[in-house]
Amino acid sequence: MDRPFEQPYSTRSVVMATHGIAATSHPLATQIAVQLLRDGGSAVDAAIGANAALGLMEPTGAGVGGDLFAIVWDAGKRQLKGLNASGRSPRSLSLERLLELGFKQIPADGPLSVSVPGAVDGWHELHSAFGRLDFADLLAPAIDYAENGFPLTEVIAAEWARNAEALGRHPGFADVFMPGGSAPEAGDVFRNLRLAATYRAIAEGGRDAFYKGAIAERIELYISANGGYLSAADFAAHRSEWVDPVAANYRGFDVWQLPPSTQGIAALQMLNILEAFDMAAIDWGSPEHLHLFVEAKKLAFEDRARFYADPDFADVPVSELISKAYADVRRERLDPRHASLAPGRDDPRALARGDTVYLTVADEAGNMVSLIQSNFNGMGSGMTPGELGFVLQNRGELFSLDPRHPNAFEPGKRPFHTIMPGFVTRDGEPVMSFGVMGADMQPQGHVQVLLNIIDFGMDIQQAGDAPRFRHEGSSSPTGFTMTDGGVVLLESGYSQETLATLAGMGHKLGRAETGYGGYQAIRRDAQHGVYHGASESRKDGHAAGY
Repeated sequence: MDRPFEQPYSTRSVVMATHGIAATSHPLATQIAVQLLRDGGSAVDAAIGANAALGLMEPTGAGVGGDLFAIVWDAGKRQLKGLNASGRSPRSLSLERLLELGFKQIPADGPLSVSVPGAVDGWHELHSAFGRLDFADLLAPAIDYAENGFPLTEVIAAEWARNAEALGRHPGFADVFMPGGSAPEAGDVFRNLRLAATYRAIAEGGRDAFYKGAIAERIELYISANGGYLSAADFAAHRSEWVDPVAANYRGFDVWQLPPSTQGIAALQMLNILEAFDMAAIDWGSPEHLHLFVEAKKLAFEDRARFYADPDFADVPVSELISKAYADVRRERLDPRHASLAPGRDDPRALARGDTVYLTVADEAGNMVSLIQSNFNGMGSGMTPGELGFVLQNRGELFSLDPRHPNAFEPGKRPFHTIMPGFVTRDGEPVMSFGVMGADMQPQGHVQVLLNIIDFGMDIQQAGDAPRFRHEGSSSPTGFTMTDGGVVLLESGYSQETLATLAGMGHKLGRAETGYGGYQAIRRDAQHGVYHGASESRKDGHAAGY
């Protein structure tokens, strides 16, 4: 079987630069990042500036009403640092109250799905540790675009329209995001003066302007008036957490993720299971390739459903879950010829929907940042304190309402999180900063990209451009249990022979136009002193450097 990537498969060339480089999902955000690098900013400075721009230009995936995670390669100390800047549930709301209200699951939008936004505190922590420029300088480009306008790009415009249809009923949403009564269209110039004012307040007053002042008080009044529980006291109590990234070695490469409350270790579990198979000897896009991948995903997601939760509230056996020994145990349940309907569970202790923005930046000093930020489900909860210019996230939807579950709702607890930045090193040296947006697609996207590069020999642009697939229907940390094997959704580009063989192995197959994630990556070529950048062809953005 011919491998598609051996043909001129990429949508564009890999971008190369020597001084600095950025890859984001919006061209203007990438330009802002590169300019901040030129102005003497660090990779983190540029990432914050780009993230602020994306909160304005791509509110369908990001904003200061959401959370943030990051992995930073500190070139001076030659080490990785991880940041969990996710927020917690309202302290005045209890599981008992949610059950009294008759809920079996937290609603996908509206006031009960809102948790404290962590992004602004994440910016503060990152800038305090790694920033060079004044913080106000990082928000200035986004403020300028918010006041003077920017043209809406095509992919974002389509997502904006879908979100407006679903969320436009929530108070304040239409005032900000539906000028004239409808969502703006591609090519329309959009302004957000309310967000400009919010950004100015943050630029002048720092993180406390968001968490301990008028902004938090306005959000409390708005949420309370609409039946919610999030308070100014919840904002004042918020803190981000620096965490140690964790790794699994895959064929000589150390792949790094952040530990729970996010789902990053699911990618490590999948890689550990797949490492025993000679993937390089298997044709890309063949039934064997897809089958082994999907079955490994099912096994990892069973553990995700059972164990992943806020480690402040639950005992999450991270080291056991990502161990090679546990992968050996799980692999015994993988049938190489038949699809599983309900993968069994093992105990690692016995051995001892969604939209997001991902961006990555590298600077001349060798620092690299892998940053992911999200409202969770598109434009989040739809709850829009109108005078502030942004939506609040709906991350609370991912709590379980089963009191026995590690991810059960509790006051002041971080929900299970899907967003996950990735990083790769080899022999202690940085190799690649990368990520793939898209809720449950994210671990699947990480592993598909890594296999494309490590096993199938693609460059970093081809690895993102190659057709993707995703498995839906696995058991979930919200309490859902898979019993029917789920469904495998595929982009175009796979042969009819592959589809027929997969169906014969017991896989249910489907098609979907979207939902395969959004990818950016930067690779460091240390031998030549060159950065290689790649950006997602399914999104509006690009990579650029200088």
